[in-house]
Amino acid sequence: MMDTSRRFGPPAETVLAAQQGDQSALDELLSFSLPLVYNIVGRALRGNSDTDDLVQETMLRIVRGVPQIRDPEAFRSWIVAVTIRQIRWHQADLARAPRITALEWAPEPADPQADFTDLCILRLGLTGQRREVAEATRWLDEADQELLSLWWLEAAGNLDRGELAAALELSSQHTAVRVQRMKQQLDISRAVVRALHRTPGCHELALVAGDWDRVPSPLWRKRLARHLRECQECGTCADDLAPVDGLLVGAGLVPVPLGLGLGFGSGTGLGSGSGLGTGPTRSMAERGASPSPSASPHQPAPGAARHTSRAKSARQVRRASKHWHAVSLGKVVAIASVTVAVTAVSALAVANTHSPAPAAVARPTATAAPFTPPPPTTSAPAPATTSPTPTPTPTPVRTTTAAIPPPVVVDSAKKGVSVWNFSGITAALAASGSSWYYTWGSDHQGITAPAGVQFVPMIWGAASATPAALSEVKSESSVLLGFNEPDMASQSNMTPQQALALWPKLMATGMTLGSPAVAANAATPGGWLDQFMQGARSDGYRVNFITVHWYGSDFSTPDAVSQLQSYLQAIYNRYGLPIWLTEYALIKFGSTTVYPTSQQQVSFITASTSMLQSLPYVQRYAWFALPATTPGQTGLFQPGGAPNSLGVAYEHAGG
Repeated sequence: MMDTSRRFGPPAETVLAAQQGDQSALDELLSFSLPLVYNIVGRALRGNSDTDDLVQETMLRIVRGVPQIRDPEAFRSWIVAVTIRQIRWHQADLARAPRITALEWAPEPADPQADFTDLCILRLGLTGQRREVAEATRWLDEADQELLSLWWLEAAGNLDRGELAAALELSSQHTAVRVQRMKQQLDISRAVVRALHRTPGCHELALVAGDWDRVPSPLWRKRLARHLRECQECGTCADDLAPVDGLLVGAGLVPVPLGLGLGFGSGTGLGSGSGLGTGPTRSMAERGASPSPSASPHQPAPGAARHTSRAKSARQVRRASKHWHAVSLGKVVAIASVTVAVTAVSALAVANTHSPAPAAVARPTATAAPFTPPPPTTSAPAPATTSPTPTPTPTPVRTTTAAIPPPVVVDSAKKGVSVWNFSGITAALAASGSSWYYTWGSDHQGITAPAGVQFVPMIWGAASATPAALSEVKSESSVLLGFNEPDMASQSNMTPQQALALWPKLMATGMTLGSPAVAANAATPGGWLDQFMQGARSDGYRVNFITVHWYGSDFSTPDAVSQLQSYLQAIYNRYGLPIWLTEYALIKFGSTTVYPTSQQQVSFITASTSMLQSLPYVQRYAWFALPATTPGQTGLFQPGGAPNSLGVAYEHAGG
């Protein structure tokens, strides 16, 4: 299996720069580390009230350990190992704690109504079997929870098997056996979850669960699973379970809560210029077990040294900080929080955006005529040889409505970007040369755009089509983007019929209106977009331009550009409307998400923007994304507003 830690962790030069005292390099390492640490700790502790404290302590240990990292290319593997060791120390401390203690020091149990699983479901928008998998995790025992915290990230493409095995300190073979056993318990738990949620429920199951306190546990999993095996009615609950690995492919990280970021900064005293502070609020030291004073997080903590005072722990941290400049962790965590938080409401994590198993939709009848374009008013390039062959079509029908005449489609500069707020965004927008931007929402999220850069609002999904949002968008732009990836269960997750039912609300704004932006297969007869456009034509609904996303898995620049052009040409051939390409980049999705090298991405940016500028039917395009707050991926500008190599290429592209 590919060693993704060396490909997708921060570059070795960033680690080396941080070891030599580079503040921005250290910021980048911490921004990368926090989401992984939070997700591992959150699942391992099941949302226990100590989760935030342990995340903070682990981040402090990472800060102290960076100078001693021996293999800068294995930074991601190192932080995973550090995190798992911190979890084990924490659990050992709880096991050794006296059974009777002062109330203020008593560990608080997880809230079953507000645990990490709820955060996962809410912030990643999980539905269907993905939601069932998340709920099933509550039923696992402690050992499987620890394993799950790593395996979930492996299945989602954020870790590899080598990192998982190293963190568990097991061989690859032993790790594979443990993972298989854990998955079996998870599938049993999924069946239990499904049986408990069935309507109408099984009467016998209700009797078995009569004494259950409604808190999932391994003991009750075994009792309820025994009933499922013996009950003919409940036994069918496991019949159509999709493989759990496939359900998690491309699943995003649960966003780090903004409160954790703010608490980390203030609780540790790590303000700008303050150096390393005195430790997190309600630290391990306050509970009678501080982190090890050992300089290297690879080394086990001597038991005696782990029961020190808070002041001594603070001195140890300050001594470690002498290896570099003062660190402003509060700023770093705030950046990381904003970076990851976009996954809950937008297309972040393109990995999450393009996970498999979209919601099924009904195919149109065989007699339905394909939606077809009128003769183009400008000459369009001939489709590339790999372009899908459009279906022969009769005379086209325009999607107009008598009630609201279609506005004139805007004809301004093409280049834009998808964004979320981060430090330096105004300078980055100005430097990028973009003429427009969007945030996947109806408002600009507090972004101050440079003069001449237009904000384009979006109605993200069904819940976003509120009177307040529809009124707001009219005051911000003359153009409105439709629903975001409704063909994906992890995104706005709508059938074509549901989207059509809401479409009159969007038309009523009188704005220039873009179609829902599907994740894939926009030109496929009978696909999601094709069904929507067929329905729009039948109902006389207005659609002014087609909005699509595209991510290329072929990192050869000529091939990638040709494939993108072929896809856009096929879409234009089918619908005959201007096209907005509102997300695009090179990313290969699979069991492990793969990104090209920076040079390959730069080459593609230069060639693809030149191609897009030349196509008369491509009206606008937007790279994913402006912020480069996740190292090694597709972002253009770093926190503070400075471009990376991709950003420099985008600055000089198109226009």
